[in-house]
Amino acid sequence: MTDSQLIREIKDGNVQLYNELMRRYERKILAFIFHMLKSTQLEAIAEDLCNETFYKAYRSLHSFREVEASFSTWLYTIARNTVLSELRKNKSVQVSLEQSGLTPHASFDAMPEQAMLRNEKVSMVREAINSLPEKQRSALILREYDQMDYQEIANILGQTVSSVKSLLFRARASVKLQLDPYFSEPIFEESKG
Repeated sequence: MTDSQLIREIKDGNVQLYNELMRRYERKILAFIFHMLKSTQLEAIAEDLCNETFYKAYRSLHSFREVEASFSTWLYTIARNTVLSELRKNKSVQVSLEQSGLTPHASFDAMPEQAMLRNEKVSMVREAINSLPEKQRSALILREYDQMDYQEIANILGQTVSSVKSLLFRARASVKLQLDPYFSEPIFEESKG
C-alpha cells in the first residue's frame, strides 16, 4: 500500500493503519530529530519529540493535502517545527559536542592511535556542523544524512530550491573553512643548501 492509499484509508476511519505509516517513517524521523538536537545535549528527548511529531501528524492528518507536498515532506516539516519549538523552550541550553559525551566507537581490530584520530576527526566535523546556523544545519542534515533532494528540502524548510542550494553551499563552505586547518596536509619544502 502506498502512503496515499494508507492516508485515504485512515481518513475513512481505518485508524489502525496509522501504525503502518509510523513504522515506515519512525527511524528516519527519529534520526533527523536526533541530529537536530545533537548540539544541545537534549538527545535524550529525541524519542519523545518523535512521538510528539507523529501525534501532531495524526491530529492534523485531515488537513494534509497531497497536492501540496508528499507525506514524508509534510512529516519532516512537523518534526522540524516540533524540534524548533522545544529548542525555543530550552533556549538557555548550549552545550558543545565534547560535553555531550557522544563519541563514535572504533572497531576492536583498529589500532588505538587510528581510533583516537578517527574519533577526534568525527568530533571536529560534528562540532563544525553544530556551529552552523539552524537553517544551514537542517539543510545539510537533510541532504547528507537523509539523502533528500533539493525540492524536498525546500518544502521542509519553506524555501526555494535555489535558497536551499545557497544554504548548502554556505554550510559546506563554513564546515570546510573550520576544518581545513585540521585536515589539510602540510606541505614541507625541502631546505636549500
